[in-house]
Amino acid sequence: MTAKDAASGPAADGGPVDGGALDPDAGSDGDAMTLHRDSREDLLSLFSIRDMSEPEKKRILPDVFLHNAFGTDGPARSNQGNKAIALHTTTRAACLRGLEGVTLQTPEQRDKCGAENMVPVWLPGKDPWFCIDIFEFPNKACELPIVWVPPTRAKKICELQGKRLCSDIEWNMACRGDPGGGADQRYAYGDALDLEACHTKRRHRQACNPRSAQTTWQTCTTDSEPSGSFPKCRSRFGVFDQHGNVAEIMMRREGAQVFTQLKGSAWFYEELAREPGGPPTNNPGSHPDHCNFNPRWHVEPIDNAWHVNYHLGFRCCKSIP
Repeated sequence: MTAKDAASGPAADGGPVDGGALDPDAGSDGDAMTLHRDSREDLLSLFSIRDMSEPEKKRILPDVFLHNAFGTDGPARSNQGNKAIALHTTTRAACLRGLEGVTLQTPEQRDKCGAENMVPVWLPGKDPWFCIDIFEFPNKACELPIVWVPPTRAKKICELQGKRLCSDIEWNMACRGDPGGGADQRYAYGDALDLEACHTKRRHRQACNPRSAQTTWQTCTTDSEPSGSFPKCRSRFGVFDQHGNVAEIMMRREGAQVFTQLKGSAWFYEELAREPGGPPTNNPGSHPDHCNFNPRWHVEPIDNAWHVNYHLGFRCCKSIP
């Protein structure tokens, strides 16, 4: 599957649709802000959920959940950030040009994972044991990631797609590992910190007041770019944007309990960047954003985890039978 197919999404019969199904601005550069969706319906059009029997639908009520979970009117619902103050500079056409000729998913990977835009991951000498989304949710090439997602809600969104939230160990492996059996890398793109490789160099453009969800919504800009806009920001397994763009939610097991864990970095990481083992900077929030970095931020039991933020998204994984 190429970037063009991945951006178009599946047809009704499950196959890739023709590139002509892309938005009208796909053929020319247009305005990057048109990628920022204006309604709940637009957001829900970015992904689909698994087929369910009628009894299961009555038990899970997916339509009710999705109606309440997504919306563009504020931080209480998941969206792409506050469009009134956001800045996106990469158009869909420019993003697709950058991915031209890149095979995102082979037919064999599609068969193994049983889903579009996923790749299998394995340890050296072992069989693949899980698949991971290539892009941050909604897992489509050249679409903006979704933020303002509490971990409990992200878990259910993954499950509605027949997937699950990734564990921290899985996320680390997909970032650092080599499908050819080579040595692990420090970063998805190599061993040396490169703030140009990923969407990590855009600083906050205005004062951000995180005192409450509402003040954050009103003042903190979600300046993400379409997934895949930085082709170098790709792990050797084929996973994009594990550094920069938006931070990500995942699960971490401690004994018999499962907690939420936040990983990765966002577009403003340059403000916080620090090499692993390097001295702290003047910014108290500085941290090394390498593949194995395991911060303990906003740790909550996964079934009652409600931390949200303007720069926090997620991606899903899936076990291989």
